[in-house]
Amino acid sequence: MKVLIINAILYTSETANVKRVKSIKDTMIYDLCLAFKAQGAEPVLFAAEPYKPENKEEYPFEIIFAPCRLQKLFMPHRLPYIPYLKKYLKQHGDEFDLIISGEAFSLLSLTAARREPDKTVIWQELAKHNAMLHQIPSRLWYNLIPRTFMKDVPVIARSREAQEFISRYCANVQDIIIDHGVNLEKFTANTEKENCFIISSQLIERKQIDKSIDAFSRFLKLRPNYKLYIFGEGDKEEELKAQARQLGIEDKVVFFGKAEHGTLKDYLSRARAMLIYTRQDNNMVSVVEAIACATPIVTTTVPYNASYIKAHKLGIAKNGWDENDLNEICENSDFYVKNCLDYRAEVSTEKKVAQFLGAKQELK
Repeated sequence: MKVLIINAILYTSETANVKRVKSIKDTMIYDLCLAFKAQGAEPVLFAAEPYKPENKEEYPFEIIFAPCRLQKLFMPHRLPYIPYLKKYLKQHGDEFDLIISGEAFSLLSLTAARREPDKTVIWQELAKHNAMLHQIPSRLWYNLIPRTFMKDVPVIARSREAQEFISRYCANVQDIIIDHGVNLEKFTANTEKENCFIISSQLIERKQIDKSIDAFSRFLKLRPNYKLYIFGEGDKEEELKAQARQLGIEDKVVFFGKAEHGTLKDYLSRARAMLIYTRQDNNMVSVVEAIACATPIVTTTVPYNASYIKAHKLGIAKNGWDENDLNEICENSDFYVKNCLDYRAEVSTEKKVAQFLGAKQELK
């Protein structure tokens, strides 16, 4: 079985000037391809060239880094325009048994739906209109393109919120929900937790790291022997360091910057909980990575992952969480860790592949 996975945007970039990374082997979609290969399939990943890593890498499956065109109009980090996909599908479309394309609001999904409608499945993450140009392009697209050119193409949502949203525009939305997965071989579970919390995030405005630091500073009055480890970089880094100094907790808050993934995984597995105070996000890969490490999550209800965090008690999901919620996680650490351990298999990439293959059989 040969599977084409169209995922132009391999990782989040806040600007059109995509910062190249050293490796893409830590991305969610790479691990999904590995899981397809482990199941005996032959995956091919189709990505945008701006996301090609700096270092030359060897991959156990084919990856196509295709050039983006008209980048000032179709920004690579939001709506990449890659005309090569049409040529590629014309030449190789017959070789594939399944095509998974990310998002209905995508020129690439439109190309796949037009050229290979019987093989294409759209994997929908967005649960609201794209904010670009005051949502005008997004609203026009959803009200016209899916209803006209994608009406027979099945759509699988990555969350209940995305399912409800896309059902307003697409008639063939499937009942099954397939969230992001994580490679359980890379993220090993650890039930022995230490007196620390972790944040793994871009240090930018919408992530509201300052609110997590405020809550942690008040928490220290209850449990002064804890530390907060912050992984990531961004334009708010110096402000956040100044905040820690002003609160008198600079010795308790450690900034690691953009650390190696192995270092992050080590600290994540030992943390009492991962903290999230974001005001705008979709499905967060960091959440499933934490669950894979048996590390609970304290988050706002903004990420779409919040629904199953709350349902399965994998931590605390509430807006305006504070020091008392952090104390609750510590008081009942074994309970939350066990829940994460029990739920861990549900977030594996192997589970996601099984769901895709099962969905494909249902669609026959």
